Amino acid sequence: MESLFSSLKTFFNKPPTIIDNLVFRLHYRGTFIILVACSLMVTSKQYFGDPIDCISKDDIPSKLLDTYCWIHTTFSIENAWKKTVGHEVPYPGIDKTTDKERRVYHAYYQWVCFVLFFQAAFFYVPRYLWKAYEGGRVAKLTVNLNTPLGSDNKRIKLLVKYLKVYENRHNHLFYFYSFMEVMNLVNVLVQMIIMNRFLGGEFTTYGWDVLNFTEWDWSVRYDPMIKVFPRLTKCTFHRYGSSGDVQTHDAMCILPINILNEKIYVLLWFWFYMVAIISAVAIIYRMTTLLFRPVRVSRTHAHCSIANRYDLDNLLDRLSVGDWFLLDMLARNMDASCFNQLITTYHKEDDSHSKA
Repeated sequence: MESLFSSLKTFFNKPPTIIDNLVFRLHYRGTFIILVACSLMVTSKQYFGDPIDCISKDDIPSKLLDTYCWIHTTFSIENAWKKTVGHEVPYPGIDKTTDKERRVYHAYYQWVCFVLFFQAAFFYVPRYLWKAYEGGRVAKLTVNLNTPLGSDNKRIKLLVKYLKVYENRHNHLFYFYSFMEVMNLVNVLVQMIIMNRFLGGEFTTYGWDVLNFTEWDWSVRYDPMIKVFPRLTKCTFHRYGSSGDVQTHDAMCILPINILNEKIYVLLWFWFYMVAIISAVAIIYRMTTLLFRPVRVSRTHAHCSIANRYDLDNLLDRLSVGDWFLLDMLARNMDASCFNQLITTYHKEDDSHSKA
């Protein structure tokens, strides 16, 4: 199992430069890792065996039947879900096939590994765009200033000079980052809608149904997970008989892979709802940082509590929201003593210019 996930270890390493927040990392690291790990598990026969095994009382080779039913999908009988198991039906969703019975076809299991992988890729897109747009600016500005012994007056003065020259020219960074945060939320919501379509409209309430399973009426009680991800389904195989007529063969198919799929999508249901709610709260918080300067001061001071709050407050009183955004990222990547020296030097430069 360790070898299966060894390729994901690098995503747990702390980046050398932090250019985003925890909510952003929930998307391109947390969700990305979960989706890729789930995709790897679904495709690993070594740990979970064959994805489908079909049985028939006829003389059809089992491997042929397995391949055919996997490719051409299996189905359940809609009216058989609420019938008594052991008396009316052998298993929930399994019944005699007639033309009047409504069939629910299951084709998603062919695509689960691919869908999970592409979902992971879309969760990384906002991170890729933001990283490309930021262009390593913060890493270049904080070089040699991220250790307690890295305080260098010359480097601090050069950084202050840069901030003075490019004052009020960093708003584009703040607005692009905010747009990427909105994209993260939109991505989660769109993917939830797509998963709901992918699972035949069952994903929206899937988690609630599983939680409420114990409160169901015993007369119609069946695990809601096996309705979305049935472990036993039916398959119809057609072939020519010895006289040239078309023969129909019914088969029952066991889907061991669905034991894993049902757990994966329960996890994803809770995770996606949690990420969506947290992302919405983060966007509200982003709006408060745009509208209220005291929030910006408190945010940056929280990263570096030893910084002079009076100097920081005076600086942010005249700096644009983009300049604050850059200062805030510098605070997260610089040593506290270095950032305190930066704020003090920057404030003195402002005082000298205002007196002049």
